Amino acid sequence: MSNNQTQKPPVMKGPMGRGPGGLGAVEKAKDFKGTLKKLISRLAKYKIAVIIVIIFAVGSTIFSIVGPKILGNATTEIYTGLMNKINGTGGIDFNKIGQIILWVVALYTTSALFNLIQSYVMAGVAQKITYKIRNDLTHKINKLPMKYFDKKTNGEVLSIITNDVDTLSTGLNQSITQIITSICTIIGILVMMFSISWEMTLVSLLILPVSAIILKNVVGKSQKYFVKQQEYLGHVNGQVEEIYGGHNIVKVFGREKQVIEEFKKQNNELYKSGWKSQFLSGLMFPLMNFIGNVGYVLVAIMGGYFTIKGKITVGNIQSFIQYNKQFTQPISQIAQISSTIQSMVAAAERIFEFLEEEEEQADVMNPVSIEKIEGNIKFENVNFGYEPEKTIINDFNAQIKDGQKVAIVGPTGAGKTTIVKLLMRFYDLNNGAILIDGNNIKDFKRGELRKIFGMVLQDTWLYGGTIKDNIKYSNPDATDSEVIEAAKAAHVHHYIKTLSNGYNAMINEESSNISAGQKQLLTIARVILANPKILILDEATSSIDTRTEQQIQLAMDNLMKGRTSFIIAHRLSTIKNADLILVMNHGDIVEQGNHEELLEKNGFYAKLYNSQFEE
Repeated sequence: MSNNQTQKPPVMKGPMGRGPGGLGAVEKAKDFKGTLKKLISRLAKYKIAVIIVIIFAVGSTIFSIVGPKILGNATTEIYTGLMNKINGTGGIDFNKIGQIILWVVALYTTSALFNLIQSYVMAGVAQKITYKIRNDLTHKINKLPMKYFDKKTNGEVLSIITNDVDTLSTGLNQSITQIITSICTIIGILVMMFSISWEMTLVSLLILPVSAIILKNVVGKSQKYFVKQQEYLGHVNGQVEEIYGGHNIVKVFGREKQVIEEFKKQNNELYKSGWKSQFLSGLMFPLMNFIGNVGYVLVAIMGGYFTIKGKITVGNIQSFIQYNKQFTQPISQIAQISSTIQSMVAAAERIFEFLEEEEEQADVMNPVSIEKIEGNIKFENVNFGYEPEKTIINDFNAQIKDGQKVAIVGPTGAGKTTIVKLLMRFYDLNNGAILIDGNNIKDFKRGELRKIFGMVLQDTWLYGGTIKDNIKYSNPDATDSEVIEAAKAAHVHHYIKTLSNGYNAMINEESSNISAGQKQLLTIARVILANPKILILDEATSSIDTRTEQQIQLAMDNLMKGRTSFIIAHRLSTIKNADLILVMNHGDIVEQGNHEELLEKNGFYAKLYNSQFEE
């Protein structure tokens, strides 16, 4: 872990995450086949477990399908016994019926056991794959260049690691076994139905095209409303988050009425689209049940006729009706699971795209050691642009001796922060070189290089935990006495002692229970504890009041003693005592010198300085 601080990811506006918003609103992968192949290659590592899942899923399905046929034999036995009793030629054979029931119980118990085993094994496979993917994603993040994160928001990256991995895990757990079970059920039921009566089976199959036509029409009409529902749900969520995030501003300017009206408008659209989508999708089940019942009636009439003719037994009619009722269930399950598979593959596609992103250049084989680094820095003809065709740093040259306090000033967009990013190798140069004690920064390991630096930013970052833990973040092995010494040097020890739990006082998750000034002092204490060779102070006091700024300035003076320090500041009053001031404009150093020398030149720096202090 490097000593430099990182910023918190911004809060996402609107509903975070992806996935099907309902019937018809299903995400699709750009390269379905290609992504599916990659997913299968990951599954192949667990092929023995997958084979076990397939065998037990098939076994479970077969045992459950055979059950109704055997139960039909029991019904036939009861019917035959009753008829014999009426005719005075015999009675019901309860021993035989008991044996049949025991067989059925054994079959269903075995089916349930097989189903339990395949579910257990498949859950393990799904979790192992997602566990490995999460690890791969975490390792990948640390290997990606900063330019990747310039193109992607923190929310997008977070969504891949959380929502997309969860979607993949759920899809793997449900879809594979469901598809196997559904296909086996369809084939098995068809075989059993044909074994009873091919005529009745054909009548049952004629119902399917009718069901498909109705299903297509209902889905087609409801789809546009589901899409609209998701759109307005996003609008409503986004507005609620935005408004309550700035609730005090709304009240200050008396905009409550307008906010309520806007919410009502969005909510009304959400209500209308939601009502229509839910109503239309809700129609499917009664319609499908109605068609299914028509099929049952036709089958019952034909079955009765065939029984009178002596073509089939009463028990077979019962078995056939039961199979007929079960036949549409796996078809519906496959239709439902298809949307899950599409969402799963779309999520997997984003995961694989992330894992296949171009990584940072590999570190050198024999890196330079950082143990004896003093802090002499030289920029030689540095040329850089975030985009190859847009150069923002042009032929930058500067030489800094160890222990010097160097200020970098200039208007917004001049390239001040970019210089620091290049120094820490967040980006590699297009041309030129940056040397530390005569060693090119490319000759260090990135992780080792960044240990040389300590950063204090305008946007402080603390995490939920004790004050002591936050200070020790830069040096977990530090002793309590070292933590206290760092806090004293940062002029924050007195404040900590006023808290009821002192160094063990808890900072909440948003670190909103301490002031901005105290946060900054704690981050300075953290950097002091790290004891870096080179310091970077990026607008560290720009959002602090004057009194707190003086306190922070004293803390930073302690921090900068004996260290090469880079100060990026818009407030030119804070850098008067810098040993060297580099004045930048449009990616070039236009002037350099100390404060007095630059004012005497009456050039670009003097204009910047005077513009801040004009009466």
